[in-house]
Amino acid sequence: MTSSQPTSDRIMGLITGYWATGIVGAAATHAVFTHLEDGAATADDVAARAAISPRGAQALLDGLVSVGLVEVHDGRYRNTAEASAFLVEGRPTCLSGFAKLKAGHMASLAGLPDVVRAGGPLTDAVVEVADNPHWEELVQALAAQSVPVAHTAADALRIADAGEIAILDIGGGSGVYSAAWLERNPAARSTQLDWAPINAIARRLLAERGLADRVTYVDGDFHTTDLGAAGAYDIVVYSNIAHQEGPEDNMALFARVREVLKPGGTLVISDYVVDDDRSGPKYPLTFASEMLLKSRHGSSWRRADYQAWLGKTGYDDVTFQTTLSPTTLIFAR
Repeated sequence: MTSSQPTSDRIMGLITGYWATGIVGAAATHAVFTHLEDGAATADDVAARAAISPRGAQALLDGLVSVGLVEVHDGRYRNTAEASAFLVEGRPTCLSGFAKLKAGHMASLAGLPDVVRAGGPLTDAVVEVADNPHWEELVQALAAQSVPVAHTAADALRIADAGEIAILDIGGGSGVYSAAWLERNPAARSTQLDWAPINAIARRLLAERGLADRVTYVDGDFHTTDLGAAGAYDIVVYSNIAHQEGPEDNMALFARVREVLKPGGTLVISDYVVDDDRSGPKYPLTFASEMLLKSRHGSSWRRADYQAWLGKTGYDDVTFQTTLSPTTLIFAR
């Protein structure tokens, strides 16, 4: 066999890719990354601190070494810099909650062949609805992904120096944008429009950060709820929602936002955006299947789609900014 002859290694890795999801999810469930960060260095240490079996601890550590999240030297384990930054509990960018959540979603992928055939979800149960009990877990699990993106957007918009600005966060979830921006700018105020069960979560989280008196909540569905008075807002945020919507609904929302923005105001869209020829990036391309499973009309949309939609709805200045995450920021004026 020559060195140029293909092997099955990568394909085997893809076929068994769910092992990595399970291993990382189980390690997050038992706070393995946190215990390693706090000084646990052997399988026995991890087992004792996490109250799991030594055999189980060793299997998890082996798996984490295999996926590159833990390093081992002379029988002692430690987090990689990546795991330390994003999987240790208590840190604002911690993705352990998301890892646990996705481990619980693995079974849903078994239905993907049928969903691909049908072109969308086969039951209403997987479509987002206001009274779904998963919001408490999901909203907080997703928040960590948006923290660095919200700060990148704040830098681009010079939020700290913007003075008395009014912000509307459509589908704001945990309130992560409001938290990041209001903490930078004491003169800013924010309004969050989301379903009542989600706003209840944001109220609690933002109150814990001392921001309760600077955020107003509107309970409702952004498809039908009034966005506010004409020219009411300096900035409108539409984060991680466009991928759930089809072209017509996105354009309808962009047109309504245009009406409530002040002259010179900015619509900030945060999403997983694919290249125009759909050749990359990897995460947004993969995410299209998630939307096929869980939304009626959503997808990972191209830059060209956003350019076209925003142009048709009154925006003539559209820029894209990549971030240190799979997310792209879109600024439209």
